[in-house]
Amino acid sequence: MDNVNYLEILPLSSITKYANGHPSDGVPFTGCPRVHPSDKGKLILVKDPLGNEPKVLEFNLEDILFVEENPSAVTEAGESVPMVKLWVKRGAVGVILEPFEVA
Repeated sequence: MDNVNYLEILPLSSITKYANGHPSDGVPFTGCPRVHPSDKGKLILVKDPLGNEPKVLEFNLEDILFVEENPSAVTEAGESVPMVKLWVKRGAVGVILEPFEVA
């Protein structure tokens, strides 16, 4: 799956509205942005993508108020993993997917 620059996908009004800093009515989430596999109106954010227990968060694109590009993470193989900080509208509904071992 290809990474997508979500700064270009978000509606222009959502980005320019907060051009002078992060929104006071948003909550920050940091991770690697991914394309949602079935819904173009949603975004997948992988928290701690290089860790042992990554979490997958799902947000509606319309609920993302501001995006900050963070320094990329680098795998042991030297591959770059893009990282962003998303400011999501307070009160929005997100979904957390967590891996677990079936025992």
